[in-house]
Amino acid sequence: MIIDVISSILFLTGAVFALTAALGIIRFPDTLTRMHAATKPQTMGLLLLLVGAILRMHDSVDVWMLVLAGLFAMLTAPVVAHRVGRVAYQEQRLRDQTIRLEDMETGNRD
Repeated sequence: MIIDVISSILFLTGAVFALTAALGIIRFPDTLTRMHAATKPQTMGLLLLLVGAILRMHDSVDVWMLVLAGLFAMLTAPVVAHRVGRVAYQEQRLRDQTIRLEDMETGNRD
């Protein structure tokens, strides 16, 4: 009974994270902020949903597939975000106020 309540809370919280990620992708003005919305809250929402599913399916063999899906999401999301940010920088599609040219080359931030 208590596991069902906890997993339901995890499902709802994960769905809210995924919804905020979707809204951020639609509403944010440039590539870097959209990239942030596409990776961080979306990955957290997926992990919360997977943990909720694991609690519901605690005696199933398929739990390990959910664990692997969560690990894969945590490993690939930062790599994809890095590549998207790099391509956006190289294509010069950033707002001028967001990042200076010297920042990307030297790694300095104010």
